[in-house]
Amino acid sequence: MIHNLSDTNSIFSTFVAELRDVEIQKDPMRFRRNLERVSEILGYELSKQLHYEKVDVETPLGIAKTQLLKNQPVLATILRAGLGMHQGLLNYFDRAESAFVSAYRKHTTAEEFEIFVEYMAAPKIDDKVLIISDPMLATGSSMAMVYKALLKQGNPKRTFIVSAIAAPEALEFLQKQLPKSTEYFIGAIDNELTAQSYIVPGLGDAGDLAYGEKC
Repeated sequence: MIHNLSDTNSIFSTFVAELRDVEIQKDPMRFRRNLERVSEILGYELSKQLHYEKVDVETPLGIAKTQLLKNQPVLATILRAGLGMHQGLLNYFDRAESAFVSAYRKHTTAEEFEIFVEYMAAPKIDDKVLIISDPMLATGSSMAMVYKALLKQGNPKRTFIVSAIAAPEALEFLQKQLPKSTEYFIGAIDNELTAQSYIVPGLGDAGDLAYGEKC
């Protein structure tokens, strides 16, 4: 199931607009904070799909009956661009375990590339809720490779993909590569993907905008 938050008007659209804005992007701190804000809201919406249990909480004046998250998820992200989104999710799922995977494109031509996964630090994910974040889903190849790498740590009970901006091609590809039960929480879906696999209008290179250009 695909949840596109841009389908509904809300303050969320302001944060996505600021992520895209070339003038606001000149402030890396603001860009990182907008990545956080976008993922906080995506995480909040995602949390409605999780399981809860009834708990009695003692207050100074009595007992409050409430519903608390039954099991903490594992938050995984793709280095380095995903760190801002990871922090936003961690702000809300503040007791979650974290997983980090390094994946990157290596172009053989302007239009062809391979995906390499070089590093992973992750807890066991067997029978847990897995949430993988990455700002951009262009082709979906990196996300698929990262998911397969994470399976070395076990088979998750449920999988969620969180992204600020995605191309339809990526979502179609991932729906074939990942379990059918996977749910996608997306900030916006842009309909153009260039021959070089860049999303248009997109927002540019999220990693460079957040942390500086790579050499």
